[in-house]
Amino acid sequence: MIDQIALKVSTMIDSPACISPDDGRYVYTKIEQLMRDEKNITVSFENATMLTSLFLSVAIGQLHGTFDEQTIRNQLRVEGLVLDGRELLKRVVDNAKTYNSNKEAYDAALKKQEDENEE
Repeated sequence: MIDQIALKVSTMIDSPACISPDDGRYVYTKIEQLMRDEKNITVSFENATMLTSLFLSVAIGQLHGTFDEQTIRNQLRVEGLVLDGRELLKRVVDNAKTYNSNKEAYDAALKKQEDENEE
């Protein structure tokens, strides 16, 4: 039987402001380990008063570079987001999927842009 684990983000990071990439990394690390342990996870954003795409990209988006889509759909649930937060999460996930579908090309384009900016 697969266990169900509830994670309340504001409690995990000891803040209602989900904005820091370091906090996002902490949340990601916890989710990733639980998913590797084949746990079902509900991530709650209840009581979150601020939410940024950077936080979501680090906490949730990068899961799409670690796990396949079906594993994420089977094991991860997100709740407690208001409409704007759900839309932001959808954009973050869509961007993560796009990036991970062709990492090498995106990384090469980013490197080229950085090199051009240095000149």
